[in-house]
Amino acid sequence: MHIQNNVQLQPFNTLNLGSVASHYVKVENESMLLEALSYAEQQQLNVLILSGGSNMLLPEHIHALVIHMYIQGIETFAEDDQTKTLSVGAGQVWHDFVLWTTEQQLYGLQNLALIPGLVGASPVQNIGAYGVEVGEFIRSVRVYDRQLKQFTEILSADCQFAYRHSIFKDDPERYVITQVIFKLMKQADLKLSYGDLKQAVGEDLTAENLQKQVIQIRQSKLPDPKEYPNVGSFFKNPVISAQCFDQINTKFPQLPHYPQAGGQIKIAAGWLIDQAGWKGKRLGMVGMFAKQALVLVNYEQATLSDVQATYRAVQQDVLTKFDIALEPEPVLFNSVGLIQSHTG
Repeated sequence: MHIQNNVQLQPFNTLNLGSVASHYVKVENESMLLEALSYAEQQQLNVLILSGGSNMLLPEHIHALVIHMYIQGIETFAEDDQTKTLSVGAGQVWHDFVLWTTEQQLYGLQNLALIPGLVGASPVQNIGAYGVEVGEFIRSVRVYDRQLKQFTEILSADCQFAYRHSIFKDDPERYVITQVIFKLMKQADLKLSYGDLKQAVGEDLTAENLQKQVIQIRQSKLPDPKEYPNVGSFFKNPVISAQCFDQINTKFPQLPHYPQAGGQIKIAAGWLIDQAGWKGKRLGMVGMFAKQALVLVNYEQATLSDVQATYRAVQQDVLTKFDIALEPEPVLFNSVGLIQSHTG
């Protein structure tokens, strides 16, 4: 294990924020993880787990041990006539894994193609797109439990998956994800609940075409982080009561909405941001993307404070116009590597 000091994390976060970590280590297996955690404990350092860096906001300086997860591997865990269960290393690139499953004629994840990040981060946010959430296809998650000081497997039913939520968000300092166990189908069951996707897929009702169309739609709307640094969708789509929706819909009948379990309604944050005048608008070095109002872009060498000034201005304008509070998706870290509230 090689601990590095004063490492620049700008190449490791897709928003391209300059951030220097006092201590940094790349972890390639579970033994190295144990060594790194032991070192942090001895040195009295907080631990920041870095995955693909696609869902995080970093300060300019972090006094903590940043553990960069690089655990690789895809292994067959179990198999029957209808399904195949795979154990996948937390360091695998998510999109590459999705493409691989399609090549192997394993189905379920095609709607989630081209989402940035690594496999290990997928359960944390319960990543979702086009009517599919990853939690639907996770059998269990292998973690190191820092509280109990042991490796364990958390079954999907105990992960408390919900919209952009899981047990790993509730207790972020406790669990370090090392592997995700997926249960995928051998027969495709296409999810085409979103109109633009259904139209794009057309008559070619194959998982391969579905994946192709998802990629093309995302590429047409979402900027490549290498060209326009971003974290994908910056705000969660608000989920509101039917009564609240009816009040808003009276004034704004064009509001895109999607019925949810329990009678609640999910509404499109991008539409709200667009209507509030922020699509394509910049505030200094940061702005909302012209092709997709939900994506915040770092156009120059912005700092965390620049990013915060912009997204808070967006929140305020949406709140003023619609009386709806937008919640940011990316995780905000402080100068000692701990997660903090966006409202704190």
